[in-house]
Amino acid sequence: MRAARLLAEIGDARGRFPTPASLACLAGVAPSTRESGKARVVAFRWAVDKQLRDAVCDFAGDSRHSNPWAADLYHRARARGHDHPHCVRILARAWLDIIWKCWTTDTAYNPDRHRALQRLLNQDQKTTG
Repeated sequence: MRAARLLAEIGDARGRFPTPASLACLAGVAPSTRESGKARVVAFRWAVDKQLRDAVCDFAGDSRHSNPWAADLYHRARARGHDHPHCVRILARAWLDIIWKCWTTDTAYNPDRHRALQRLLNQDQKTTG
């Protein structure tokens, strides 16, 4: 159900998102940076498609329970001191990079080709084996 909602919110107009960053910005999982002179402020992005952000964050938050790579990314963000919503947005941003790549190349997500996941799984096998 989460994937269907995500697909419905992103839509099928690939031209709307020429880069993964453009998709992440609309989804509200990329921070907003404002610069003026010597001052630079990085803040939460408010002007976003809130339904898309909810769909992406729900997907990302749930993925950490079943995907070791997602769990590791989430826990590393927590270890850096981020709160739960921020960690989920970090994870959502990473998933959107993958989703965008799959979408623009017309390929299905294949965990066997996800290098970061495979690297993590191989590390686990070496430590337990």
